[in-house]
Amino acid sequence: MCGICGIFNTKGTNIDISTDVLIRMRDALVHRGPDDAGEFVNANIGLAIRRLKIIDLETGHQPIHNEDKTIWIVFNGEIYNFLELKRELMGMGHKFYTKSDTEIIIHLYEESGKECVKKLNGMFAFAIWDSRKNELFLARDRLGQKPLYYGFIEGQFIFSSEAKSILKHPAVSKELDIESLNEYLTFEYVPAPKSIYKRINKLPAAHIMIVTKDKIFSENYWSPKLGGLSNIDESEAVDKVFDLLQDSVKRHMISDVPLGIFLSGGIDSSAIAALASRQVKDLKTFSISFKEKSFDESRYSKLVVDYIGSEHYDISFCERDCLDTIPKIYSFLDEPFADASVLPTYLLSKFTREHVTVALGGDGGDELFAGYPTHLAHRFADNFYLHLPSFLRKYFIEPVAMRLPVSLGNFSFDFIVKKFISGVNYPPEVRHRLWMGAFSAEQKSRLFTSSIKLYLDNDKGCGCVQSSQDKAKDSEAKGSQQNIMFLDMLLYLQDDILTKVDRCSMANSLETRSPFLDNNLVEFVNGLDFNLKLKSFNSKFILKKALLTKKMLPPEIIGRWKKGFGIPVAKWIHNELKTTILDVLSEESIKKGGIFNYSYIKQLLREHFELKKDNRKLIWTLFMFELWKKEYLN
Repeated sequence: MCGICGIFNTKGTNIDISTDVLIRMRDALVHRGPDDAGEFVNANIGLAIRRLKIIDLETGHQPIHNEDKTIWIVFNGEIYNFLELKRELMGMGHKFYTKSDTEIIIHLYEESGKECVKKLNGMFAFAIWDSRKNELFLARDRLGQKPLYYGFIEGQFIFSSEAKSILKHPAVSKELDIESLNEYLTFEYVPAPKSIYKRINKLPAAHIMIVTKDKIFSENYWSPKLGGLSNIDESEAVDKVFDLLQDSVKRHMISDVPLGIFLSGGIDSSAIAALASRQVKDLKTFSISFKEKSFDESRYSKLVVDYIGSEHYDISFCERDCLDTIPKIYSFLDEPFADASVLPTYLLSKFTREHVTVALGGDGGDELFAGYPTHLAHRFADNFYLHLPSFLRKYFIEPVAMRLPVSLGNFSFDFIVKKFISGVNYPPEVRHRLWMGAFSAEQKSRLFTSSIKLYLDNDKGCGCVQSSQDKAKDSEAKGSQQNIMFLDMLLYLQDDILTKVDRCSMANSLETRSPFLDNNLVEFVNGLDFNLKLKSFNSKFILKKALLTKKMLPPEIIGRWKKGFGIPVAKWIHNELKTTILDVLSEESIKKGGIFNYSYIKQLLREHFELKKDNRKLIWTLFMFELWKKEYLN
């Protein structure tokens, strides 16, 4: 696992790049790779890397080259089928001078060009310099497990694993992109291909890019295809899901350094831990517990540990530990990010790194198997609620629901009901965005100053620029809930879940892997009929049945309700963080920024503090943006 960066001066081969600038960019990524550093500089091209040693500890130094040193690569990630590919390439006559997975990519590129990415099973972001063509080739894995930022500024193409590295280049200015802020306020993150910075973008998942002195070319090489395997019956699907997941876990455990498993006690991480325990003795599992009951899931992780017999490590945190992490988060996050579970994820990564260098987790299971409660809400809305008489909904149920007393509990009944009502009458893709995100278009219209609204209206409108509806048009999925799964893979999984896990783990020099995102498993599960994933109101049906049939986990784990990291944001805003939030969102600070109407923010705060409305998501999203702005723009 590594941090990579580079500069390609497209103005001409006689214009050298600055090695000093390249090194500054590289060393801004030291947390991603504390074990080794390397660079390749040749006139108008420079590639650099910070390396965390995982495979081939002795000879895997990067950048790596082909036999005649005409092609060079910097690579971040892991290729899980590299041994099979290596045997195939050796049969074609290629010579290897390392034992690393990195080297197979460069020889595969020699054979297949840009098509090489289609043969890779893994997580990756890489850049290849082809001196024969005077061409830079970049690629990112199918689901976006590894990041890649880039910008084209003053004739220089600049790229890196993290935006903070690109900001070290003197030609790059720290300018807020208002359009991206608009999207952030909707989603709670900035979706690819944009970033929060003007002139810095993200290469989207499953994309390649080719850069020459004359052009920049990008294309999508893979897209989720949902449905299409309706001929597979339930028993066959159970066996296939189990076999593919078992095979994926086995491949994901290849490592030359100590390895463990994140174990929350939820079904996804527990499944990974159970399957991994079949592969090795003395498997190490890691959990964090919390003294507050609303956080704590330790009894579930203990059930799994007792069942699989792992060597378990657990550390207990208090609420204050999470709160103390808030000022640190923008040291490892480059963009505003409003998913509060980033706090316990960081603490878990930090604790786990004290014992191992690689950790497997359960990320991706919810997106593959329809595990989120929102899928149940969509089914309830479409199959029952929206069939009720409209007068009953409009004049009785919804007014009564919106008058429920406000509770500050974690996912309290009133919060769930009011969130449901806020989006239920919209089309499914819009509804999903309103349920999952923060600000609606109407709320943003009240939040932005008139000058910002005018800018957005003159550009692409005050609604969400990269709308869910536009994304859904690209899907071949049949049915609204299939479309929603497609959107979750393209948006929420890539730019929230995987971003969170990558930044939190790499901030602690820990590599994380996600066996649920194995190419073969993803392709098969995506093809299954949706009713095998959500059967009636039983989510993750086929995964649960596979684990139950194979007796992999206790029934209490398989049948439990999804919880996730429970963060009491509403209570924090009302109590522990009140003074800080009032300071960060003060009238002086907001008016000085010139972006938001303070009167509307004051209303949101007053409603929350007086328990008239639960505005946790809106306030937290603004709070996180202002903390980011203070760190990067002020």
